[in-house]
Amino acid sequence: MNAPRSARRGRIAPSAAGYLMLLPALAVIVLLVIVPMLVIARDSFAISDPLGGNLGGFTLDNYAKLIDPVYLKTLGYSLGMALLNAVVCTVVGYIVAYYIATRRASLQPVLLVLVIIPFLTDFLVRTFAWITLLGSGGPFISLLRAFGVDAQSLVPSQLAVTLSLLYAFLPVAVFPIYASMRSIDPSLKEAAADLGAGWWQTHARVFLPLSASGLASSVMLTFVPTLGVFVIPVLLGGGKDPLVGNLIVTLFTEFRNEPLGAALSMVVLVLMLASVAGAGLLLRNGARRNRATRTSAAATGATRTTATRKAA
Repeated sequence: MNAPRSARRGRIAPSAAGYLMLLPALAVIVLLVIVPMLVIARDSFAISDPLGGNLGGFTLDNYAKLIDPVYLKTLGYSLGMALLNAVVCTVVGYIVAYYIATRRASLQPVLLVLVIIPFLTDFLVRTFAWITLLGSGGPFISLLRAFGVDAQSLVPSQLAVTLSLLYAFLPVAVFPIYASMRSIDPSLKEAAADLGAGWWQTHARVFLPLSASGLASSVMLTFVPTLGVFVIPVLLGGGKDPLVGNLIVTLFTEFRNEPLGAALSMVVLVLMLASVAGAGLLLRNGARRNRATRTSAAATGATRTTATRKAA
C-alpha cells in the first residue's frame, strides 16, 4: 500500500513544482499586462472634464466621440496601412523564406543571422537611417539622378513610410514562413515537377497550402504591431497622415484626454484580438489543407513507386 502512495506523491510533486515555477511569469503578466489593461478599460468609461481630466464615473460618451469623421479617417487609414504592410511583408517574407529554406543546411543559419541583424540595432536608429538613405543627399536620390530623374527628397512621403515599415517588420514575417517551409518534404517539389507542374503551379498547389500556417502567422505578426507604430509616420511621413498610435499618444500627452485616449486604445485592442481570431481560423483551415495535401502527395508517391516497379 505504501509503494503506490509514494508513487502517486512522486507524480504529484513535479506537477506542483512546475506550477510554482510558473508563478513569477504569471505575476509579471498580471502586473505588467492584465492590470494596466484593466485600468485602461476602466478609464475608457470614465467621465472627463472640459480639459480632458479623468473624473471617474461611467459614461459611453468617449466611445461615441470616436464616431467623429476625424477619428474614423485616422482609424481607417491605420487599418489600410497595417493591411498593406502585412501583405507586402508577407509577400517579400515568403520569397526570402523560400530562398533560405531551399539552400543547403549549412548555409541556412548564416542567412537567418543576416535576417536577425537589423534587430540588433535600436528601432529609432534604424528609422533615422532611412531618413539619411531617402533624403536629398542619400544614395536613392543620387541613383535616380544618375538615371536622369529629377528627384527630390523622398522624406516625408508615403513611400518612405511603406519602405520603413517593410524594413522594420520583414524579419518578423520571414521566420514563421521559414518554419512552415522547413517541414515541407523536398520530394513534393520533385513529384510536382514529374506531374508536369511549373514553378507557379508548384507554389500555388504545394508550397502555399503547406505553408498557410506560416503565412497566417506572418500576417498576424505584422498587422497587429503596425497599428501601434507612431515613430515612423512622424519621422518619415511628416505627421501628415498619422496612424492610430500617433493619435493615442496625442490624446494622452498633448490633449491630456485620458478617457478618450483609453477608449481609442480599447478599440484598437478589439481590432487586434479580432485579427488574431481570424488568423487562428486561417491556421485551423491551413492545418486541414496540409493534412489533405500530404495525404494526396503520399498517394501520388505510392502510385509512382508502384508504376516504377512494374516498369522495372
